[in-house]
Amino acid sequence: MHTALLRRLDGPGPKRILACDGGGILGLISIEILARLEALLRERSGRPDGVLADWFDFCCGTSTGAIIATCLSAGMGTEQIRRFYVDSGEAMFHPAGLLKRLRYGYEDEPLAATLRQALNAALGHPEGAPPATLGDPGLRTLLMMVLRNHTTDSPWPVSNHPRARYNRRERPDCNLDLPLWQLVRASTAAPTYFPPEVVTLGAGSPKEQTFVFVDGGVTTYNNPAFLAFEMVTAAPYGVHWPAGREQLLIVSVGTGHAPRARPGLQADDLWLLDHAKNLPAALMTGASAGWDMACRVVGDCRFGPPLDREVGDLVSLSGTGPHGATATSSAKLFSYLRYDPDVSRAGLDALGLHDVDPAAVQTLDGVAHIDAIQRVGATYAAMTLRPEHLDGFV
Repeated sequence: MHTALLRRLDGPGPKRILACDGGGILGLISIEILARLEALLRERSGRPDGVLADWFDFCCGTSTGAIIATCLSAGMGTEQIRRFYVDSGEAMFHPAGLLKRLRYGYEDEPLAATLRQALNAALGHPEGAPPATLGDPGLRTLLMMVLRNHTTDSPWPVSNHPRARYNRRERPDCNLDLPLWQLVRASTAAPTYFPPEVVTLGAGSPKEQTFVFVDGGVTTYNNPAFLAFEMVTAAPYGVHWPAGREQLLIVSVGTGHAPRARPGLQADDLWLLDHAKNLPAALMTGASAGWDMACRVVGDCRFGPPLDREVGDLVSLSGTGPHGATATSSAKLFSYLRYDPDVSRAGLDALGLHDVDPAAVQTLDGVAHIDAIQRVGATYAAMTLRPEHLDGFV
C-alpha cells in the first residue's frame, strides 16, 4: 500500500487538481503556462525550489497531457519537462517507413524509449533497471491518464489510487503492475500519427487479457478536467474528497484553440474522406469545449477565455457575459481556472504575436515550429496568469 500517497489524499485541507489537455507537440503551450504557474507558486510560498507536485494533489492528462501529468507527478520541474519536449520532440515524431505510412505517420519506438528513460530517471531508478510501474512509490500525487480501449470500445481512465478497484494488490491483473511508460504511450497513440499500443494485463495468470489501446484524445475526454472532478467525488473511485468552492480547486490547461471555419464549404464537399480527415478533430474540439462549459456551470470559474458570444466567459470575478457573476444558478462544487490561448490569427494578434503563422501553432506534429509554440505559451501565460487566481488554495 502506497502509504505516503494515501496520507496526502486523506489529509485535511483544500485539495488541488491539475488537468492537462491533449495536443501533441502543442503540449509545449501547456508547459509554458505551467512554468508561469510554478513561478507564481514559488514566489507566493517562498519556496524557490518548489515543483508543482508540492502544491497539486492530483495530476491528470490525456495524450500529451498524460506525458506532462506523469512527469509532474514524478516530481519533475517545468524546466525539466520543457527540456524533455524540446530535446526529444523530433525523436518522438520520427517518420515511419514508406509502407507503414499507409497506416500511421510516425514510429512508436523512439517515443517509447524516450518515455522509459525519462520516467525511470525522474523516479530515481538506476540505468538498466526495470521500467517504473503505475504503482511506483516515487509518484508524489494521485495520477490519472485517459486511454481508449479500442478492443472494448470504451474510455479507460487509469489511476494510481491504491484503493481503486482494479489497483488492489491481490488481483492478478492489478493495474499498478503495468509499466508506466506503456500507459503513457497508450494515451498518446493518436490514430494516423502513431501505431496503437498493445497492453497485457495479468500476464501469466488465469486472468491474462490483451487489449489494443489508442489515444485517449479520441474519447470525449481530451479535456479531462470534469472527469477528474468525478473521480475524486464519486464513491466508487474511493477518493472521497468533499466538494465546494473553498474545498477543491481545478486548474485546467489547454494546448491552444482556434475555430476551423470553412466559409466556402458546400454540402457536396462532405464525403467519406473529408469526414475521415475532419471528424476526429471536430469531435475532440467539441468535447473539450463541452467539458469546459460544464466546469464553469458546476464550478466557480475564476478565469477563462470567452466560451462563445452568447454566454461570454461565466467568470464569477469579472463576468463578461450578459449576466455577469450571476450567470448560473447552481451551487458551486469547486473553484475553476481555465488557461487556453486562442491561436487563431485574431488571437495571436491580441497577444502581439503578429509574426507567428497560425498554422504553425495548430498542428499536433509541428516540431519544426517549437520556438513559435513556446512563444505563444509564454506570452499568453505572462499576460493572463495572476497570483490572485490562487487565493485560498496556496
